[in-house]
Amino acid sequence: MKLILAVVASDHTQVGGGAPIFYASSPEQRAELALLIAKVLGAAVHDLHNGVLVVVQH
Repeated sequence: MKLILAVVASDHTQVGGGAPIFYASSPEQRAELALLIAKVLGAAVHDLHNGVLVVVQH
């Protein structure tokens, strides 16, 4: 079962829902934050190519 653990985005209007959402001001900060969250949770980062990264437990 796959589970979205977190969402990392820069635009507040792009995301919503039940997973924790983290906001970053730059693409570099967004990538770094997503990778750190994934490392802590033992998960993977997937880029949706619209400025949104999701941290997924596989």
